[in-house]
Amino acid sequence: MCCRPVVWLAGLLSSAALLTGCAAPLKAFPSQEDFSSTVTYSRLFDATPAQTCEAARRALLSQGYLIGTSTKDLVEGRKSFQPEPESHLQMEIRIVCAPDTPDGKVSLGFVTALQDVYALKKSNNSASLGVGALGSVSLPFSSSNDSMVKVASKTISSDIFYDRFFDLVRRFLVADEAQEITE
Repeated sequence: MCCRPVVWLAGLLSSAALLTGCAAPLKAFPSQEDFSSTVTYSRLFDATPAQTCEAARRALLSQGYLIGTSTKDLVEGRKSFQPEPESHLQMEIRIVCAPDTPDGKVSLGFVTALQDVYALKKSNNSASLGVGALGSVSLPFSSSNDSMVKVASKTISSDIFYDRFFDLVRRFLVADEAQEITE
């Protein structure tokens, strides 16, 4: 007889836990990836991976990107933009170069561009002063702090953007090949 209230209470608590879990459902997002295009982010080059990545590095440098990493099979560059006084964009481009043939004379370049958007956020601060015997006194001092806060981040998926980048890489590969012939 003494155990029935405990069983009843345990059942009530587990039911409450289940209902609480159902009250705040997680927001479901549709799939963001469909793996339909293999052309957008990669191209074949008649060059070794090291030559392809060097051409990609020079292509980024020619457009004002700061190079963070540069190896024979990876290049990362970053560039900042300020289209409006209170917003800031940052582009990060990453190129991975991999051999596509057993002899390594043809390579595959994979490129991903990520754009981060920052906005100026203001936060107001006011001052108050507490004096033991008198209580607290609010003073008319106020200040505001401005800070850039990331508000969005997205992978660039524009075919035109990548076509232009790969065309620029090809131009640097052709220029490098012409220089090797004359030497």
